[in-house]
Amino acid sequence: MNTYNAPLKDMKFVMFDLLQAERCYQQLGFENADRELLDAVLAEGAKFTEQVLAPLNGIGDSQGCRFDKDTGAVHTPDGFKQAYQQFVEGGWSGLAVAEAYGGQGLPESLAAVFKEMIDAANLSWGNYPLLSHGATEALKHHGDAWQQDVFLKAIVEGRWTGTMCLTEPHCGSDLGLLKTRATPNGDGSFALSGTKIFITGGEHDLTDNIIHLVLARLPDAPAGVKGISLFIVPKINVDAQGGLLGANTVRCGSIEHKMGIHGSATCVMNFDDAKGYLIGEANRGLNAMFTMMNSARIAVGLQGLGLMDRAYQNALAYCRDRLQSRSLSGAKFPDKPADPIIVHPDVRRMLLTCKALTEGARCLAYQATLQIDKAERSGNEAEKAEAELFLGFLTPIVKAALTEWANECAYHALQCFGGHGYVQEWGMEQLARDARITTIYEGTTQIQALDLLGRKTLHTQGAGLKLFLGQIEAFRTANPDSEFSGPLQETAALWTAITAEIAEKASVNPEEIGAASYDYLFLSAYSCLAYWLAQSAAVAGAKSDPEFAAAKLETARFYFARLLPRAKQHADSIRSGSASLMGLDSALF
Repeated sequence: MNTYNAPLKDMKFVMFDLLQAERCYQQLGFENADRELLDAVLAEGAKFTEQVLAPLNGIGDSQGCRFDKDTGAVHTPDGFKQAYQQFVEGGWSGLAVAEAYGGQGLPESLAAVFKEMIDAANLSWGNYPLLSHGATEALKHHGDAWQQDVFLKAIVEGRWTGTMCLTEPHCGSDLGLLKTRATPNGDGSFALSGTKIFITGGEHDLTDNIIHLVLARLPDAPAGVKGISLFIVPKINVDAQGGLLGANTVRCGSIEHKMGIHGSATCVMNFDDAKGYLIGEANRGLNAMFTMMNSARIAVGLQGLGLMDRAYQNALAYCRDRLQSRSLSGAKFPDKPADPIIVHPDVRRMLLTCKALTEGARCLAYQATLQIDKAERSGNEAEKAEAELFLGFLTPIVKAALTEWANECAYHALQCFGGHGYVQEWGMEQLARDARITTIYEGTTQIQALDLLGRKTLHTQGAGLKLFLGQIEAFRTANPDSEFSGPLQETAALWTAITAEIAEKASVNPEEIGAASYDYLFLSAYSCLAYWLAQSAAVAGAKSDPEFAAAKLETARFYFARLLPRAKQHADSIRSGSASLMGLDSALF
């Protein structure tokens, strides 16, 4: 009952009209990335996700993954392996990887559009290539030449997949507490022992080998995060040419039984003197880990975007068809026994909330991924540095806000269905369950909020913030008569003032950072969307498509009237200070 159609028209509008991505690609040296090729890739991506992945979404949820206790093997749901083979045969696994590593060398931001389609079509299946992407980035930036030849190229080709093995039973975000040990074997390899939990894709039947990237400590490592190293640990040992040898001593101990994403294997992985290889320098594993983590955080933000869009699509279709009661102002469809529920104001509130958040989030997410291309490819060092700075600022907003909004949109969409939304037949309750994890894995919303306010704003003296404020000012200068110009000025002024106020308070009381961080992230997120929806309305208004332009304008008007006021609410919460949170003695909770 639950379907997905890739919103190609809006995707292309954001990429090519708003962000001017084609021109950017040419400037960055993507010589083959002309509009004809880009359109063809997106069209084929839509076909694959709509026809191959989307039909497996409900199957993956109902069947889940099956764990064999005797062998430690994990069997994915029916059709998942065949879909992965089609994915590999289509060249999708190396879409945005350099040709030198066996990829197609296309832009990362283009691959992000395809990833949105994957996540909307089948979030569980999409987790397998997601983790491979993180491993690819770590090996690309930190691996030795032989590691790239043996492991990276195999992952890019899709023959093997990758994982991120960070979390342990006693430590999650505080990686300084991890206990997994790595002992030198004397031949350049290491023996790793320990247990990792919540390992997405730690075991499965999609490929012959799985490459685990594992955080561990060397015997002489300093305490805390300064003593963490990163290692490659293959499921099947390999020779120097990448040939498969015998099984390594790494085994899946169990899989988790979860609220959602049932088709995604979440594993407990046990390493028992498993053979591994150091990536990069000893005790410098956090550098490589953050390469993986930052990539994964943007990727999870795209998961949120995909879920938002799918929830909205299905709610809209239902609200157009479901007949219930008459409009308060009189029958809108007198030829029918009742009006479709889309005529009712509060149903429209829920739909428009989903529409505005989804369209604004798409602009924000694609903007972030375009910074990846600039940071990787720009020949201008100043532009490269600015892109890295801006990407760092946008990453926690994209990860946290888009996943939280995915949960909000899933809630609204399910509510539009009424009782039908609560039963399995319509697939809405699966979206709600699947969405919930996105605010947790790869760094919770709370971790992202602390990162944005502490490291990405206060520590940089608002460098990333100033870049976004510059965009707002540029819009106001270019569109002085826009109905959104004044509200944007007020929003920018509030954002600026709140940042300064937090900095001043935090200089006296560090608890103010923690107390303000969540609200600051969402003040930032709603401010970002205000700019993008205003810009969307302006750019669409210049196109020869009056219906598309009218939709963008009315969506922006709804956002500014109904959703942007949330920014002021978050500002009020920030200004209440830490006392309201820290005043109650913990014994009195």
